[in-house]
Amino acid sequence: MIKKEVAHIRKQFKLDHEMLTIHDILNVYIMKESDEIYHYECQPFALVDREKQELYMLNFKKLLTGELDQKLFELKFQEEAEDPTRVLLHQGMVTGDTEEWMNLMLHLVEKMLTDNTYERDTVVTFVRGHYYRPTKSRNDEAEVSEKDEMFSHPFILCSVNSTEQQRKSLLFDYVEREFKYNVNVDPIIKLSTPEQGFLYPSVTDNVSDVNRVLYCVGKINEPNTQFITQVLNAERTVTALEERTIFEEIVKEVAGDELDAATIAQVYEEIHRVIEDHEEEEPPKLDYRDVEQLLTVSGVENVTTERVEEAFRTVADDRNYELKASSVIPKFNSKSIKIQTKVASIAVSPEDLRYVKQVNYRGKRCILIEVDEEVVIEGFTLTTENL
Repeated sequence: MIKKEVAHIRKQFKLDHEMLTIHDILNVYIMKESDEIYHYECQPFALVDREKQELYMLNFKKLLTGELDQKLFELKFQEEAEDPTRVLLHQGMVTGDTEEWMNLMLHLVEKMLTDNTYERDTVVTFVRGHYYRPTKSRNDEAEVSEKDEMFSHPFILCSVNSTEQQRKSLLFDYVEREFKYNVNVDPIIKLSTPEQGFLYPSVTDNVSDVNRVLYCVGKINEPNTQFITQVLNAERTVTALEERTIFEEIVKEVAGDELDAATIAQVYEEIHRVIEDHEEEEPPKLDYRDVEQLLTVSGVENVTTERVEEAFRTVADDRNYELKASSVIPKFNSKSIKIQTKVASIAVSPEDLRYVKQVNYRGKRCILIEVDEEVVIEGFTLTTENL
């Protein structure tokens, strides 16, 4: 699954969209510190109040928002698993019986409660439906519209949302003309901040991949391993943060702990070039041969195939391990590297790292940044000193 495919699916989740149909919705309420379902409700989505529909659509769109390998993870199902979720979801997707679909989803909730309790009351929401996508690019000169040939994609989407108690408040009653204490104790379902969920099946090149699922989390780089392995029965994923750490350790094994800023900048420029060359394809991966080449091109000394291969074996425990190029690019404000010191935090884009140096000035280590324009701080232009 690539970023554009996720973005296309996310855009469909709005009311009255001609390329999205949601058939049924199932809400399951779980009491905190309980291992049983407290209440569930299943109904056709078309019968839900429009105001509620809008809230659900915003929830689903929020769930599918984020970067791949940070908040969204395409997972492969385990080959061998007792009571496999892959079979359960596939049966739920293809059945035309609403009650059968509901029972299958309730069984999945029971798996969520096995050996696990929630700290807060939690609502698990399932929907099933279809979204549609043109099978070919639009041709303005053609007589046939692109919508005459559509790809129909059946799906099941699940969102897990916690609840919170309403705050105590003081109200003014216009009719009685008096101040009243708000005694409403009904919990609020936090639809704007889903904690986790999934979209089944995954999609690649307009083809459903029933052997994979798109898992979604609420916090960056914090997938729930128990949910992945025990509930979804999928293989554990590596986050972008973990992948970047692996890459950094491999480079250190080959080049040492110290590199000048220009070399670091060149390494990231080479990776960025690889990503741009494969922009319309599956995210490119870097094996030990690719890392050897980009380190050599970047000017790192004494790089050999054997050293890089051994670094992969030492750090990743696999000489044939492949790193996702998009994961090893630093993420700070999406495109910048963060330089953290005791007195300052500086954000620099990877290509501008070449203008940053660490120098020794009067016996102290200092950061020197080359600039072309005058530096303005809080409206004041900084004076230029000659060192």
